[in-house]
Amino acid sequence: MSESQRIATLLANVFDDADGSMTPPIVQTSLFSFDSYQAFEDRMAGRTNQPIYTRVQNPTVAAFESLMAKAERGEAAVALASGIAAISSTLLAFVRPGSKIACVEHVYPDTYKFMERILRPFGVEISYHTAAAFEDDENLLDGVDLAFLESPSSVVFTPLNLPRVTELAKRHGALTMIDNSWASPVFQRPLTLGVDIVIHSASKYISGHSDTVAGVVVSSLDHIARIRDLTLPLLGAKLAPFEAFLLTRGLRTLSARMMQHQATANLFVDRLATVPQVRKINSPGANEVPGLTGRSGLMSIEFDNTVDIPKFSDALQYFRLGVSWGGFESLILPARVGLAQAGAQNSMQKFGVSPNLVRLNLGLEDAEDLWADFVQALSQSAA
Repeated sequence: MSESQRIATLLANVFDDADGSMTPPIVQTSLFSFDSYQAFEDRMAGRTNQPIYTRVQNPTVAAFESLMAKAERGEAAVALASGIAAISSTLLAFVRPGSKIACVEHVYPDTYKFMERILRPFGVEISYHTAAAFEDDENLLDGVDLAFLESPSSVVFTPLNLPRVTELAKRHGALTMIDNSWASPVFQRPLTLGVDIVIHSASKYISGHSDTVAGVVVSSLDHIARIRDLTLPLLGAKLAPFEAFLLTRGLRTLSARMMQHQATANLFVDRLATVPQVRKINSPGANEVPGLTGRSGLMSIEFDNTVDIPKFSDALQYFRLGVSWGGFESLILPARVGLAQAGAQNSMQKFGVSPNLVRLNLGLEDAEDLWADFVQALSQSAA
């Protein structure tokens, strides 16, 4: 993407097809045949790049990957079957027994579970640190092989000064990976800030329609080639052609959707500041840290003890109770539901999330309707 071409223009460009198609065709096939023995041998020997099997390569998936790479200003991308497939496949491609990972606190709960239940038993050392430690402790990444970041972090949405963190990582030779699902490439492009690998749960804002589960990784040609060589084919978490088609469709409207999410979030942040029952608002805004140019529609608030959170949740009309986010619909996730999740490894318990915290996903409904719904539910929720 040229500096003069803004991301909305990039994403809205028609598919470059010789027949004039506005969208990439859905190539719904499991395998591809060859016209000759020599063509087959050349592909198997790596001398050509002709598609061979949809588990590792498909034209519809490739069209989505190409657009994501351009959006994030990366050299290449690889799409996978879910956000956690993208996270786990990337981590497994770059760590070995004895590797050391420094991870930001309040990381996505399933990322935490993968590290604790899969990586740690296989001999990978994992430590968790605050955003301030990543920024201020110049020796934090000494001896660390990989820094896994989120900016902002999950649940409490603490942003990172990524240029500062990546400067320290490069000084110590640590690879940096970041989950950029919250901001999307519309509001943050971590590769331009020094991060090595960017990961998205494409189920969220990239899709935008709550009808697709997918993940995508964007990086250099070498890093993506490593994932394609090791974990994409051997773990088999491939993205299907139809899901790739839906994701490309979602990307066309990503910029416009993010602007509306931001406008609603700005309205909520301004008005929540005047609500006496709200102790804290977790929602980083534009320019709060270098490289973050906007505010997405995902935030959390901490109520005081006068609010009956179950009663508040049940009184909402437009906000539905659910675990995901990034779609057209508004959702609420009370932290106490997450804290009650079964299992010993619970990241919300480990990092001290308040039971009075509630996560809000602000969708594409009218902002005034959403605010009126919030206010009426709060009025019914006195403990």
